[in-house]
Amino acid sequence: MKSQIGIWWMLTGFFLLCFGAYTVWSLLDPSHGRIEWIGTIALLFSAFMAGLIAFFVSLAHKGQKGVDLPEDRLDAEIDDADPELGHFSPWSWWPLVLAAAPAVGMIALATAHFLIPIAAGLLVVGLIGWVYEYYRGNFAR
Repeated sequence: MKSQIGIWWMLTGFFLLCFGAYTVWSLLDPSHGRIEWIGTIALLFSAFMAGLIAFFVSLAHKGQKGVDLPEDRLDAEIDDADPELGHFSPWSWWPLVLAAAPAVGMIALATAHFLIPIAAGLLVVGLIGWVYEYYRGNFAR
Protein backbone atom coordinates (compact mmCIF):
# COMPACT_ATOMS: atom_id res chain seq x y z
CA MET A 1 0.00 0.00 0.00
CA LYS A 2 2.92 2.31 0.50
CA SER A 3 3.58 2.33 -3.21
CA GLN A 4 -0.08 3.07 -3.96
CA ILE A 5 -0.09 5.94 -1.47
CA GLY A 6 3.02 7.38 -3.10
CA ILE A 7 1.56 7.08 -6.59
CA TRP A 8 -1.67 8.84 -5.60
CA TRP A 9 0.19 11.67 -3.88
CA MET A 10 2.42 12.06 -6.95
CA LEU A 11 -0.69 12.23 -9.13
CA THR A 12 -2.09 14.92 -6.83
CA GLY A 13 1.08 16.94 -7.22
CA PHE A 14 1.09 16.40 -10.98
CA PHE A 15 -2.49 17.64 -11.34
CA LEU A 16 -1.73 20.65 -9.14
CA LEU A 17 1.31 21.44 -11.29
CA CYS A 18 -0.79 21.09 -14.45
CA PHE A 19 -3.47 23.29 -12.86
CA GLY A 20 -0.94 26.04 -12.20
CA ALA A 21 0.68 25.77 -15.62
CA TYR A 22 -2.70 25.75 -17.40
CA THR A 23 -3.89 28.79 -15.48
CA VAL A 24 -0.72 30.77 -16.23
CA TRP A 25 -0.76 29.67 -19.86
CA SER A 26 -4.36 30.76 -20.31
CA LEU A 27 -3.56 34.15 -18.73
CA LEU A 28 -0.56 34.67 -21.03
CA ASP A 29 -2.51 33.72 -24.18
CA PRO A 30 -2.67 36.90 -26.30
CA SER A 31 -5.97 35.98 -27.96
CA HIS A 32 -7.90 35.68 -24.67
CA GLY A 33 -5.88 37.14 -21.82
CA ARG A 34 -8.15 35.67 -19.17
CA ILE A 35 -8.55 32.37 -17.31
CA GLU A 36 -10.12 29.51 -19.24
CA TRP A 37 -12.36 28.17 -16.48
CA ILE A 38 -13.35 24.74 -17.79
CA GLY A 39 -9.87 23.25 -18.02
CA THR A 40 -8.69 25.06 -14.90
CA ILE A 41 -11.51 23.72 -12.74
CA ALA A 42 -11.23 20.24 -14.28
CA LEU A 43 -7.53 20.05 -13.39
CA LEU A 44 -8.15 21.42 -9.90
CA PHE A 45 -10.91 18.88 -9.25
CA SER A 46 -8.67 16.10 -10.63
CA ALA A 47 -6.06 17.10 -8.05
CA PHE A 48 -8.69 17.10 -5.30
CA MET A 49 -9.96 13.66 -6.32
CA ALA A 50 -6.47 12.17 -6.47
CA GLY A 51 -5.71 13.71 -3.08
CA LEU A 52 -8.92 12.25 -1.67
CA ILE A 53 -7.98 8.78 -2.89
CA ALA A 54 -4.45 9.17 -1.51
CA PHE A 55 -5.83 10.26 1.85
CA PHE A 56 -8.28 7.34 1.93
CA VAL A 57 -5.63 4.77 1.02
CA SER A 58 -3.28 6.15 3.67
CA LEU A 59 -6.08 5.96 6.29
CA ALA A 60 -6.83 2.38 5.22
CA HIS A 61 -3.14 1.54 5.58
CA LYS A 62 -3.09 3.02 9.08
CA GLY A 63 -6.29 1.11 9.91
CA GLN A 64 -4.50 -2.14 9.00
CA LYS A 65 -1.85 -1.26 11.57
CA GLY A 66 0.73 -0.70 8.85
CA VAL A 67 0.70 -4.31 7.64
CA ASP A 68 2.19 -4.46 4.18
CA LEU A 69 0.34 -6.05 1.31
CA PRO A 70 2.03 -8.89 -0.59
CA GLU A 71 2.69 -6.44 -3.44
CA ASP A 72 4.91 -4.39 -1.13
CA ARG A 73 7.03 -7.26 0.17
CA LEU A 74 10.05 -8.54 -1.72
CA ASP A 75 9.75 -12.06 -0.27
CA ALA A 76 6.07 -12.54 -1.25
CA GLU A 77 4.91 -15.37 -3.48
CA ILE A 78 2.30 -15.05 -6.23
CA ASP A 79 -0.23 -17.08 -4.23
CA ASP A 80 0.00 -14.74 -1.24
CA ALA A 81 -2.22 -12.15 -2.93
CA ASP A 82 -4.73 -14.65 -4.32
CA PRO A 83 -7.65 -14.88 -1.89
CA GLU A 84 -10.67 -17.12 -2.30
CA LEU A 85 -13.31 -14.94 -3.94
CA GLY A 86 -16.19 -17.39 -4.00
CA HIS A 87 -17.94 -19.54 -6.53
CA PHE A 88 -18.56 -18.24 -10.03
CA SER A 89 -20.35 -19.85 -12.96
CA PRO A 90 -18.32 -19.41 -16.12
CA TRP A 91 -21.03 -21.14 -18.18
CA SER A 92 -23.90 -18.94 -16.99
CA TRP A 93 -25.87 -16.87 -19.49
CA TRP A 94 -27.84 -14.98 -16.84
CA PRO A 95 -25.35 -12.08 -16.48
CA LEU A 96 -25.86 -11.39 -20.18
CA VAL A 97 -29.64 -11.23 -19.70
CA LEU A 98 -29.16 -9.05 -16.65
CA ALA A 99 -26.86 -6.69 -18.57
CA ALA A 100 -29.39 -6.46 -21.40
CA ALA A 101 -31.99 -5.03 -19.01
CA PRO A 102 -30.26 -1.68 -18.29
CA ALA A 103 -29.13 -1.50 -21.92
CA VAL A 104 -32.72 -1.75 -23.12
CA GLY A 105 -33.75 0.63 -20.32
CA MET A 106 -31.28 3.30 -21.45
CA ILE A 107 -32.35 2.91 -25.06
CA ALA A 108 -35.94 3.24 -23.88
CA LEU A 109 -35.20 6.46 -22.02
CA ALA A 110 -33.39 7.87 -25.04
CA THR A 111 -35.79 6.86 -27.79
CA ALA A 112 -38.86 4.70 -27.18
CA HIS A 113 -40.48 4.86 -23.74
CA PHE A 114 -42.70 1.86 -24.43
CA LEU A 115 -39.61 -0.36 -23.95
CA ILE A 116 -39.36 0.46 -20.23
CA PRO A 117 -41.70 -2.39 -19.15
CA ILE A 118 -39.72 -4.78 -21.33
CA ALA A 119 -36.50 -3.66 -19.62
CA ALA A 120 -38.13 -4.12 -16.20
CA GLY A 121 -39.29 -7.60 -17.22
CA LEU A 122 -35.80 -8.50 -18.42
CA LEU A 123 -34.40 -7.27 -15.12
CA VAL A 124 -36.78 -9.43 -13.08
CA VAL A 125 -36.21 -12.50 -15.27
CA GLY A 126 -32.43 -12.02 -15.18
CA LEU A 127 -32.33 -11.63 -11.39
CA ILE A 128 -34.56 -14.62 -10.74
CA GLY A 129 -32.70 -16.74 -13.26
CA TRP A 130 -29.29 -15.92 -11.83
CA VAL A 131 -30.34 -16.37 -8.21
CA TYR A 132 -32.08 -19.71 -8.82
CA GLU A 133 -29.58 -21.03 -11.35
CA TYR A 134 -28.47 -23.90 -9.12
CA TYR A 135 -31.96 -25.04 -8.16
CA ARG A 136 -32.77 -26.80 -11.46
CA GLY A 137 -31.18 -28.52 -14.43
CA ASN A 138 -27.80 -30.24 -14.56
CA PHE A 139 -26.32 -28.09 -11.81
CA ALA A 140 -29.07 -28.46 -9.21
CA ARG A 141 -27.82 -29.04 -5.67
